[in-house]
Amino acid sequence: MTQSTGSNLWKGYLIAAIAEITYGMNPLFAVPLYESGGMNPDSVVFFRYLLALPIIAAMVIMRGRKLTIPKFAVVPSIILGLLMALSSLTLFLSYKYMNAGIASTLLFIYPIIVALIMVVFFKERISVRLICCIVVSLGGIALLYKGPDGATLDATGTMLVVVSALSYAIYLVAINHRRMQEIPTLQLTFFMLLFGTLLFVGRIASGVELTTPREWYQWGNLIGLAVFPTAISFICTTRAIQIIGPMPTAILGALEPASAILFGVTILGQGITSQEFLGLVLIVGAVTTVIAGQSVTTVLIRVRKMFPRLPFKRSGKH
Repeated sequence: MTQSTGSNLWKGYLIAAIAEITYGMNPLFAVPLYESGGMNPDSVVFFRYLLALPIIAAMVIMRGRKLTIPKFAVVPSIILGLLMALSSLTLFLSYKYMNAGIASTLLFIYPIIVALIMVVFFKERISVRLICCIVVSLGGIALLYKGPDGATLDATGTMLVVVSALSYAIYLVAINHRRMQEIPTLQLTFFMLLFGTLLFVGRIASGVELTTPREWYQWGNLIGLAVFPTAISFICTTRAIQIIGPMPTAILGALEPASAILFGVTILGQGITSQEFLGLVLIVGAVTTVIAGQSVTTVLIRVRKMFPRLPFKRSGKH
């Protein structure tokens, strides 16, 4: 990550917040396409990506740039695009098995997975705080897993969210590579989306049915998916990571499940129990604590550097 000034730091946080709030709009647009639009998850995510491509392409051209990336970035972009597409697909598939807000909150375990990846593969030290927060987070998941009536979350839906979180965590670690930061945000996002569509093309070619909305006005939901949780969210996420890195970006990830639940309860009419709410608070609180620890330390160091110690002058009197 490049060195960030104070203004860039706050800019990065603002961009990350926009990314997470808009990504929380996924259920708002996707659930109606399932319930009344008659579409399957593969088709919803396929059109979501497909409609976002011309939007981002237009933004690139309006900036006077070309839709190209360096040769060294082609293979990494393919891998990143497929990881991003896999995360999107499994999350959207999970909406068929559980409350969309709950699924979005379970997805928020991805920062802990990022932390574990850094410990295992990059030899970063694991702290007592991380261990405690993992335990608290698992406790929150347990509250979500079993409802007051004894019913549990669907095992298939839970596994789909875990796969979504794992692939997204790997994506966040990989996109933070120094060489990928050299590529302009819009171009990188365009090609990742382009390569990500290969996953859906392959599944449709293998026999998955391609469905379209039953009513013409339901295309508005697909356009909404393409604009807000895709084009805007992916561009802002990539840019935020380039400015402040994956860990601080993940702090604002708490806004994603919060916005998803807000939209689900206020607009989609999905209910939430006090037990589920407590589980959500535990998960969001635990993960935010994991990520915020390092960020708070960094901010305190920067603040301390703003007030250097003055040389101490001894008085002539003893």
